[in-house]
Amino acid sequence: MKLGFIGLGVMGGPMAQHLLRAGHELGVWARRPAAAQALVDAGAQSFPTPAALAEHVDVMFIAVTAGADVEQVALGADGLIHGARPGCVIVDHSTVAPATARALAARFAARGVDFLDAPVSGGGAGARGATLAIMVGGAAGALDRVRPLLDVLGTTIVHVGASGAGQVAKACNQLTMVAAIQACAEAARLAAAHGIDFGRVRAALLAGSAASRVLDVFGDKMARRDFRAGVEARLHHKDYAIAMDAAARAGCPLPLSAPVWQQLNALMARGLGGEDTAGLLRLLEMP
Repeated sequence: MKLGFIGLGVMGGPMAQHLLRAGHELGVWARRPAAAQALVDAGAQSFPTPAALAEHVDVMFIAVTAGADVEQVALGADGLIHGARPGCVIVDHSTVAPATARALAARFAARGVDFLDAPVSGGGAGARGATLAIMVGGAAGALDRVRPLLDVLGTTIVHVGASGAGQVAKACNQLTMVAAIQACAEAARLAAAHGIDFGRVRAALLAGSAASRVLDVFGDKMARRDFRAGVEARLHHKDYAIAMDAAARAGCPLPLSAPVWQQLNALMARGLGGEDTAGLLRLLEMP
């Protein structure tokens, strides 16, 4: 198939490589040409604008940071909407507001183009290992057409519902995960307050009912005091803002998530947004 990919960072770069290695014809566009160079060297074709790329492809993938970035790529002066042909499917792996996904789907539907919101979970390791969980909102028929491609990128593909549903699922994912990171940080702080090595506490917890991927990955970073970014805290802060806004729009109370949101705000205020979200432990240690 003729595929396009925009957003070649920590997540999108490996995902695009998987699609290229699977034998598909791949076109790319990047604001910074250097970001696309490895893919071009591997056989991808570079295009001067998103619109020019969209004219050439059957399926278009997006994996950029924020809603404003998606809107610029999709609807800007040289955006995808000016080149996408009827019958094309756009798959947006970015994490954006559900309302943004619904609005984009409506704009493209008017041109005969399907737009799927398909955010992912698994981080950079999941992108590199093609083990992502992909949560999809949009038309079931469009998902059926691109499912073989998504199978190249992840191990779990779930059709959650209509447009925007994938982004609601991702918001639920982030609420659950970051609350667990905060719980790990508090457990580590409590252990330290009693003079106990959190590494040993973590080893015990991993063998019991508190075991989780968050305790495994983020708890390990806390135990080793390695706060270098696997996932930068600023990205979880951005995602949490989306979740809290979605809850406010729906009049949905989130009594546990609200104080976790304040901890993320405090983390950003302390200038720790470029570190790993495991830095929530550092925040608890600050006077």
